Order: sequence, then C-alpha cells, then structure tokens
Amino acid sequence: MTLKLNLHQHLTFIKEAVKLKGGSKEPGRNIVASISKKQLEDIANQKMSDLNAHDLEEAVKIIAGSARSMGIEVKE
Repeated sequence: MTLKLNLHQHLTFIKEAVKLKGGSKEPGRNIVASISKKQLEDIANQKMSDLNAHDLEEAVKIIAGSARSMGIEVKE
C-alpha cells in the first residue's frame, strides 16, 4: 500500500488566491473576501487529480463550496 502525500490542499490555494491568512470566524454571516470563477477554475485544474470529480465543472463546485465555508464570496 502506497500513501500519497499532497503538499498543498486546495484551501491553501484559495487563501493564496485571495491573499488571506485565514477564513471567517462566522462563515455565511461574515464575508472576508471574494474569489472569481476564473480563480476557482485555475485551482481546480491544479488539484483535479486529488479531487473526487469527473470533470472540471464538478471540481470547480467542490472548490467553490470550500471557499464559501471559509467565508469567501464566489463571484461569477
């Protein structure tokens, strides 16, 4: 059995994209930053092999959900 260690989680890429140190203490109530659809697609392309997604659109949805849970607004 081989264990593959991923160096960067997609949460790290999200924080780097919006230049944040951490997420919101109250996600859903307190928005700390915003991220564009293009930035989400770039992150999804980098992490596609690590995500449980069949295509890029599903991967973007996963990344967008993570961003929302950190208190980051997803813009079209």
